[in-house]
Amino acid sequence: MMEIRYELTKTPKAKPADETKLGFGRVFTDHMFVMDYDTGMGWHDARIVPFGDISLSPAAMCLHYGQEIFEGLKAYRTADGEIQLFRPEENFKRLNLSADRMVIPRVDEEFCVEAVKELVKVEKDWVPHTDGASLYIRPFIFACDPFVGVKPADHYMFMIILSPSGAYYSTGLNPVKIYVEQKYVRAVRGGTGFAKTAANYAISLKGQDEAHQQNYEQVLWLDGVEQKYIEEVGAMNIFFVIDNEVITPELVGTVLPGITRKSAIEICKSKGYKVSERRITIEEIAKAYDEGKVQEVFGTGTAAVISPVGHLKWGDKIMTINDNKIGEISQMLYDTMTGIQYGKLEDKFGWITKIDE
Repeated sequence: MMEIRYELTKTPKAKPADETKLGFGRVFTDHMFVMDYDTGMGWHDARIVPFGDISLSPAAMCLHYGQEIFEGLKAYRTADGEIQLFRPEENFKRLNLSADRMVIPRVDEEFCVEAVKELVKVEKDWVPHTDGASLYIRPFIFACDPFVGVKPADHYMFMIILSPSGAYYSTGLNPVKIYVEQKYVRAVRGGTGFAKTAANYAISLKGQDEAHQQNYEQVLWLDGVEQKYIEEVGAMNIFFVIDNEVITPELVGTVLPGITRKSAIEICKSKGYKVSERRITIEEIAKAYDEGKVQEVFGTGTAAVISPVGHLKWGDKIMTINDNKIGEISQMLYDTMTGIQYGKLEDKFGWITKIDE
């Protein structure tokens, strides 16, 4: 396995004094991980260095053609002070799926998990102590050749930056309002919908902006061909509980294979719930709602873990879910997942990776 070179800062920053005001993605730690790729050499020169700006040519290919992928995971501090990760190996499996789609060289998944562990060790004092807060971990790869031409690059940078982040729900696990987008689409089969690549998120901004203008917090995306099959919500996967069945859209190449999604499915099955991964139309949801069968709707994702949905707007139809309250399954999943992440519950699934001192 490649060795990691260390260059530690001589001017560490002051840690945030009030962890209740961290927010998300605004504060960064003292160090970052960097690794380079060159055709003929492969990945090389792994290093942990002071966090700082990087130099890129204005002709860097990532700026012109979007050859970039990323991941997102967290480090959690338990009540007894231990630091741990939640299923990090799944993040780097998915990073390689994204790399294949975007013609980026694959990484050694085991080494990347070790790189995260080593970087978090260096920055252990940045892991928040406040319940619900965590250290957000952002690995990403981008093409950096100074060349204005459409082709796979010969030079890439792999980086990991860290950001202490506050509790996602500062006022409790409150249901969100979701708007069903019927004009714009996010992904089509054969495209990049399953990859975690920057362009997917840029594409979603227009629909998100229109949702905000109607006082809705998230967009529910439909398929890109018939615009009737439900796919995912903004930066989250989506679940419905209909007539005691937990249903989520199947992975057909247009939906991100979320790690929280996968964990939610495994937890529900372990609790004896009937779980289906299948195509589901917005018409089916509306019909089930009219029949009084829609019990819960919730999103899953790294940032929020579980995000209950209280209102769903489709055209002129507004559906109020579970009296705008969090449902039993949503609450169970949130409590179970966060319980495992913060060491409050036994990890019966083998999902936790501990950061050894």
